[in-house]
Amino acid sequence: MKFPSFLKSQNTIIAKYLMRNVLVMLSAVFIIIGLVVFGNQLVLVINQSLKEGIPVSDLLPLISFKMIRDVPLILSLSLFLAIILSVSRLYKDSEAIVMNSLGLGDKQFMLFIQPIVIAIFIFILFLTTYAVPWSKHQRNMVMDRTENASEFSFIKEGEFQEFKDGDVVFYASKVKTGGELGQQEMEEIFIYTLSNDESIITLAKQANKYTDGITKSVYLRLKDGTRYHGFPGDTNKKILNFDLYDLKIIDGDKEKTKDTIVKVEGQDTFDLFRSDGLKEISELQWRLSQPISVLVLSIFGILLGKSSPRGGKNLGVLFGVVVFILYNNALLVAKSNLEQGSVHPIVGLWWVHLLMVLIIFIFYLYRHRKFGYYLDKIADRFFSKEGANAK
Repeated sequence: MKFPSFLKSQNTIIAKYLMRNVLVMLSAVFIIIGLVVFGNQLVLVINQSLKEGIPVSDLLPLISFKMIRDVPLILSLSLFLAIILSVSRLYKDSEAIVMNSLGLGDKQFMLFIQPIVIAIFIFILFLTTYAVPWSKHQRNMVMDRTENASEFSFIKEGEFQEFKDGDVVFYASKVKTGGELGQQEMEEIFIYTLSNDESIITLAKQANKYTDGITKSVYLRLKDGTRYHGFPGDTNKKILNFDLYDLKIIDGDKEKTKDTIVKVEGQDTFDLFRSDGLKEISELQWRLSQPISVLVLSIFGILLGKSSPRGGKNLGVLFGVVVFILYNNALLVAKSNLEQGSVHPIVGLWWVHLLMVLIIFIFYLYRHRKFGYYLDKIADRFFSKEGANAK
């Protein structure tokens, strides 16, 4: 639609006004939802650290990784609700009526907010294709390292402790923690290990637990002790006296090997493009679907904002939240079906977006009272063809 020259400057002012309202609403909604979600994540991470013995030094990275993971979803929802609230406010304050009289409607509103939508689209695309996979990979590495090291992180003084499902029994009369790299000093050590059906009992006067800074392997450096291979009374029992003995309790090389086996959720996006596996394809489509949903929902937000004046802002926001939840749940179901091979990769997650676009189109026709008009035209064509065939 072409406007007279005197209206072009007016359109620029209105576009800036609408974008400013959307940005203010976006900031407010993002802060509110972010505080709720991030606060909940903080509590969950702290509880998990207490249960699983996650070191305090790993808490902040784990919280940061979870925040990065949640930002695309929170930002997408915040933009959707911000558009609904901004447009609804225009209609509530009768500002939209004035704009409509100037020939400005839904199409123009959609164009006015496109700079914000495109900027959010690019940012979420960067997050889902690079930042989020990187954060998930880093989180998996921290959790794997913690899972293996946490058993030996809390050696209690004067108590028998079982590790590795009872294959290792450890006792130290005195334990002193200090220094760097998880170093601990112990006295009067008893260690029972069962390896390859062979029982080994190790006694030592002193021991230092430390982590090799290069290999990341964890050792117990035993001093002035004896190792007994075999059970008491065995004819093949071996006795070894030592002044200094390094016992490896966590193999850093094996942990590095585990780290190289990257889970699908943490794989590089370019690697997913080159893969033919269903899990990889579904993960790739999921990463691309999140920014695509921003474009789709921005259009729907304009229509929902226009539909809410009579029912108030709450009705539009409530309906928007329901739509957002159903949209994302449908994507998750489609992702699961693709992973299981229930649908072809060409169909994949794309059918959800196409269905959403169809719903928006039907809603647009309904809001503009064109739905019945198009139905009548389709019916007229259908019956006119039937009449022609009958003749």
